[in-house]
Amino acid sequence: MSQSTSAWALKYRGATVEDLDPPPALSTKPTELISYALMNAYERDYSHLTVVSEETRALLGYLNIPRLKEMLKNGHVRETDHVDKAMQKFQRSGKVYKVITMDTPLEELEAFFTGGVNGGGPQDFAVVTDQNRRFVLGVATKGDLEEFVKRRPA
Repeated sequence: MSQSTSAWALKYRGATVEDLDPPPALSTKPTELISYALMNAYERDYSHLTVVSEETRALLGYLNIPRLKEMLKNGHVRETDHVDKAMQKFQRSGKVYKVITMDTPLEELEAFFTGGVNGGGPQDFAVVTDQNRRFVLGVATKGDLEEFVKRRPA
């Protein structure tokens, strides 16, 4: 096993993101109240929500729910504030994003989470899109990958 191959990679055996059966992405708008976004995340037990434009449905950024809870606890935001005050925005110019689709091999997804893809540093989650990045199809987390490895027979 090479240094770039993890112990998990032996269990992937050709599996792709589609095999994780990622839940559909739950999107919110920048003008929605934080309380509404939190309620939606809690109802579905989601740790991340995508934030999309109201006009174009373009992906603008995301809400990291554990980070949002910290921001609320520390008084940086209130539940009556709008999502745009707490969201983490995607940089549009000068940054290359790794496209994660349903056909992405799990080895690539793992590399994305550990920072090996595009040198962007470790990631908490991946937005799963179509190849042209027009539609958000789901969200995959490192936890999803861990669960897949646990369920996969040796």
